[in-house]
Amino acid sequence: MTVADSSDLWLRRYHPAPDAPARLVCFPHAGGSASFYFPVSAALQNDSDVSILQYPGRQDRRNEPLVDDIGQLADRIAPLMAPLFDRPVVFFGHSMGAIVAYEVARRLGADGHTPASLFVSGRRAPSTHRAETVHQRDDDGLMADVKALSGTDTQVLGDEEILRMVLPAIRSDYRAIETYGTENGTVDSAITALIGDKDPKSTVEEANAWRAHTTGEFRLQVFDGGHFFISSRAPEVIEVLREGLRGSVAVG
Repeated sequence: MTVADSSDLWLRRYHPAPDAPARLVCFPHAGGSASFYFPVSAALQNDSDVSILQYPGRQDRRNEPLVDDIGQLADRIAPLMAPLFDRPVVFFGHSMGAIVAYEVARRLGADGHTPASLFVSGRRAPSTHRAETVHQRDDDGLMADVKALSGTDTQVLGDEEILRMVLPAIRSDYRAIETYGTENGTVDSAITALIGDKDPKSTVEEANAWRAHTTGEFRLQVFDGGHFFISSRAPEVIEVLREGLRGSVAVG
């Protein structure tokens, strides 16, 4: 952890709930920011105290150096998590965020802190592999992939000034996830894999391979939708998370 790292810098709490029975920590997708999870925080504020990661290089952190390596990103996040473990903790990560959440959970497990549950969304298991080089494309090629996934509002993509601001973060995140090494490790947390049945970034079979990465329980939830089914099927995803949060309290 660098001198500049602090929980206030990395973790955003839009709806603080200090007396909630559980904590939910959300990890954004490639190019994503903490504000993407504002609706999740609002919907689950009665069930958990929601903290959302804000990676360097976006929004109010846009002047900070980007981190284009998953391991380095997880190394910086993990030390900030320990104070949250005064009650059951659940991780939720979408796309690249699923892998970051998994790697942070691995590091925390080595230090004696284990999230009760890990929800990995829109991402194939670490032990699967695809040769992907989108981060090496020119700007038009990179944005074509982002638009195809519908991960960023098309009005934002049409604003050249905003586009210049977000492109470096998108490319850095794509580089981080596309150069992430195939891993065969495990966590002790229960894992729930969520996947859209039309996701071009992961088949249902590749998502099901997450079962090999936990020593605990595993569930696979398949939704109707593409890569960003978490937006198109938001109410259903929220209910899955709510069930997981309540289950973590019952077990804890």
